[in-house]
Amino acid sequence: MFGYPALRRLATTAAAVGLLALSSAAQAQAPSGEPIKIGLGIAMTGGLAGPGKQALLGVQIWEEQINKKGGLLGRPVKIIAYDDQTNASTVPGIYTKLIDVDKVDLILGPYATNMIAPAMPVAIQKGKTIIGLFGLAVNSEFNYPKYFAMIPTGQNTKPSFTEGFIEVAAKNKLETVALVAADAEFANNACEGARDNIKKHNLKIVYDRKYPPATTDFTPIVRAIQAANPDAVVICSYPPDSVGIVRSVNEIGFKPKMIGGAMVGLQISAIKTQLGPLMNGWINYETWVPSKQALTPEVQEFLKEYQSRAKAAGVDPLGYYLGTWGYAYAELLGKAVEATKSLNDDKIAEYLRTNTIPTIMGPVKFGKSGEWVDSGMMQVQYKNIKGNDLEQFRGMDTQNIVAPAKQATGEAVVPFEKAQQ
Repeated sequence: MFGYPALRRLATTAAAVGLLALSSAAQAQAPSGEPIKIGLGIAMTGGLAGPGKQALLGVQIWEEQINKKGGLLGRPVKIIAYDDQTNASTVPGIYTKLIDVDKVDLILGPYATNMIAPAMPVAIQKGKTIIGLFGLAVNSEFNYPKYFAMIPTGQNTKPSFTEGFIEVAAKNKLETVALVAADAEFANNACEGARDNIKKHNLKIVYDRKYPPATTDFTPIVRAIQAANPDAVVICSYPPDSVGIVRSVNEIGFKPKMIGGAMVGLQISAIKTQLGPLMNGWINYETWVPSKQALTPEVQEFLKEYQSRAKAAGVDPLGYYLGTWGYAYAELLGKAVEATKSLNDDKIAEYLRTNTIPTIMGPVKFGKSGEWVDSGMMQVQYKNIKGNDLEQFRGMDTQNIVAPAKQATGEAVVPFEKAQQ
């Protein structure tokens, strides 16, 4: 049914890596027998490689730790991962190969909406449970009962990425909004949700355009938005676009009262250090921040291990955006196997549907369409960024949570120009 594209395989057996245990618990009896094989495709190259490799290191750490604890069902776990190259066309072939050729027992979904969507028909055809990592409203089209979303968007999926942004705009009595989005699945979903939020708060859309995903020069796009003179600008973009748009806005000197929203990439340490002070004043979504409340002992223990290995692995040095979530979505699958004492996809899916499951990122409870029951999405405003030093991003000094109100650590500074100072 599908051709098999050139695939880059990553060997990730625990025996190949010398890793100290994350906890001081006594070592369990070594697992034995045929390994339980868990397969996934994930971006190791291309535009999503930065977060993809973060997530993969998180999965590897989980694999190694679960094997030190005795594996699953008394058997060792083996992760089989292929590079999807941030190219949706590679995804069906990867998952078909994992299931039909590698004979994996279980699968984890790829990272990001644009990659998860093409994996879904294969999972459905093969009857596999699939947990997608940071997919926005992927299951709204498929309604597949064995799909689960590892992303804290809650039930109101599409609006969740920009809900807080538009709330802040309304609170500051802004009236007009521009929307710009990459013409791809994630960005289209996020901008669809933004339109709902704008309508809810009775704001007016004065610009609403898409750009081709391969766009590299954003100057004409930014100038067109500037000509519409909006109070606020909502951008729905992937990492390369996000960087290009931030640079273009600063180079042109465009100063709307608010700008940001649903830009993937600004959460990544390498991009934060690359852009530095150019990010000051931007308001954008985050799924996790290193607040005192969020830095639980479990998360701190994981981050200590992740960060000790990040440089050698060539990944994001902090791991805040997807390292933790990569560990947690593998952990979620492992907890379901342990609870059901089974590798049966139907039993695993039923367990995930009907239980609250503890992870290092907190308890996860799934609701309709495999989405989280409760939302954990935030909007933060970047501030006080000086130079390009990494250390300033380890804590909360360079960002305020401005929405939702119950999590806020400060008020948004509006207009944007004032926040840049």
